[in-house]
Amino acid sequence: MKRVWILVLIVIIILGIIFIPRIFFNKGDDNLSFKILEENQIPEDIVNMLPKYQDKERALSCEVDEEIYVIVTRGEKRTAGYDVTIEKIEKVKTDDEVEFIVYAKYKDPKPEEIVPQVITYPTVVAKLEVDSLPDKIKLQTEYME
Repeated sequence: MKRVWILVLIVIIILGIIFIPRIFFNKGDDNLSFKILEENQIPEDIVNMLPKYQDKERALSCEVDEEIYVIVTRGEKRTAGYDVTIEKIEKVKTDDEVEFIVYAKYKDPKPEEIVPQVITYPTVVAKLEVDSLPDKIKLQTEYME
């Protein structure tokens, strides 16, 4: 009988070690729904403010007409052939903050590819299905082959 109680206690301790951290430290990660906008679908307010922010690689969030948007820019490029896409956007909740993590894929022209010598600013704009802006936004990038 004593062995059964010891075995039950060991099982409870092991299960507690596994599940208690998940209960207390769960950050509430969620993948957010979003729609990539075509150039003609981007709100005029965003189009007007883009030149101020396109010179560097970054992720931005903004609210226009009670809609939330995420913008990913690649910065200034000296040739065509560069691209950026958004793979997913994750919402991470901590005790006092909400952070969006934007997972973007970058595509560069191949070294042997002939591309026009023109300054470009690869940018993508996504409309999110959320109610409010995040406290922080973080950009995670990956290069495509």
